[in-house]
Amino acid sequence: MYGEIITIGNELVSGKTLDLNSWYAAGRLTAAGLRVTRIKSVGDDYEMVSEALRTTLKESRFAIITGGLGSTDDDMTCEIVANSLNRPLCINELMLNKIKSSVEERGRDLTPSIEKMAWMPEGSTVLSPDGRACGFSLKQDKVYLYFLPGVHEQMRYLIDNVVLPDMLRNFKTLPFVGQRILKLYGITEPEISEIFIDLKGKTGDVVFGFYPHFPENHITLSLQGKDKPKVLRELDRIESEIRRLIGPYIFAAGDQNIEDVVGSMLKEKGMKIAVAESCTGGLIGHRLTNVAGSSGYFAGGVIAYGNRAKVDFARVSQDTLDKFGAVSDNTVREMADGVRKNFRADLGLAVTGIAGPEGGTNDKPVGTVHIGLAADSTMFSVKYRFWGNREEIKLNTSMMALDWIRRYLNGDTFLPGI
Repeated sequence: MYGEIITIGNELVSGKTLDLNSWYAAGRLTAAGLRVTRIKSVGDDYEMVSEALRTTLKESRFAIITGGLGSTDDDMTCEIVANSLNRPLCINELMLNKIKSSVEERGRDLTPSIEKMAWMPEGSTVLSPDGRACGFSLKQDKVYLYFLPGVHEQMRYLIDNVVLPDMLRNFKTLPFVGQRILKLYGITEPEISEIFIDLKGKTGDVVFGFYPHFPENHITLSLQGKDKPKVLRELDRIESEIRRLIGPYIFAAGDQNIEDVVGSMLKEKGMKIAVAESCTGGLIGHRLTNVAGSSGYFAGGVIAYGNRAKVDFARVSQDTLDKFGAVSDNTVREMADGVRKNFRADLGLAVTGIAGPEGGTNDKPVGTVHIGLAADSTMFSVKYRFWGNREEIKLNTSMMALDWIRRYLNGDTFLPGI
């Protein structure tokens, strides 16, 4: 039940590309009860890849190998594997047919470089018969080898839908592994650590992980055991205690994100929202509409970047802009109320600020952001100071604004900054 991960590519060892594949694979394997003992990155070099494979066959029960399966000259994984394992390269008819179909759909010719992807070491099993990603597996000297593409999306699809199910069938003695992911916003890592002091001695064998995921913080809970119901009951107990201690800072669990949660709450309450954005440039609207079915609750939005747009499309008065400026509580309140009325929505959400790196002053430095929320009988706003580069300030602003909606719909008496 122990193995390793090998990632192949000159772009990885040169530092040009971040190795996200090993990070993802290690997390998924560990969560499934498998043990990763080594992660290795090697360049597109025949000897290095061959040596990595030889070491794997001596010291591991399985290996995930990513990269080098494409059509370019430096994609040599199949050739290297064939030579290293003394398996001749053969055309895999299943993969060849999938490649031909894909080429025909795009109106392209089947060139030798494209056909190259159908040549695999003898005895290979295609991992994705539906053709969504290229990849193959082999069993050599009782070691399970899985060769996956380096493209993140394809690699993750194969890990989740093909590789892990296959490995769990092969290693039937694995214990059950339960895992929970809790996502937090508005609380720092040191603050989380202080709260967790109260959990000492109460968590049993549950293993915790803390992962910054700007601007969020994620907490994982993992527990292994042979008795699945017992494992799940224990995880329920610990999760309930964490929720009691951390409370409204937990905005989602598992694969959910803030826009999923906000969308579900709006849908459940039968409410519509409209947004007026200045410093975020449409990011809030983009996140809300990333959710399928968002047309049921997203009434519309305005990117009121300039003052003229604030007046014409968000009903901000020129007097307010002249007296208080575009980055102010007064302006953001009028933006929120104006967009709500323009789109006949139940809620109006607005943001205005200085994302930088230029435009800041002593009174309104870079990172100054005002958020406003308007409903039929409620209107309020808060001034924040966010830190980081332009992208980080925009992302944090969108996150805080969406978290406002979550808290408001949840009936929280506390909103950040109020």
